[in-house]
Amino acid sequence: MDKTGIISLILGLVLCALGVYAIWVFLPEVVVAVEGLIGIVVVLAGLLLVIFGILIFKD
Repeated sequence: MDKTGIISLILGLVLCALGVYAIWVFLPEVVVAVEGLIGIVVVLAGLLLVIFGILIFKD
């Protein structure tokens, strides 16, 4: 393994640790954000199904 690989590995581990720490510190906000993202995905899936249904209904 060369220097670049070792540096990338170390930086990746440090960033993962910082990310886990940030999630732990801001856990309520993370939960709210995930709930909001799930809601957005559900709305987009419903919109896609409506458009798909309209296209099939016209056929």
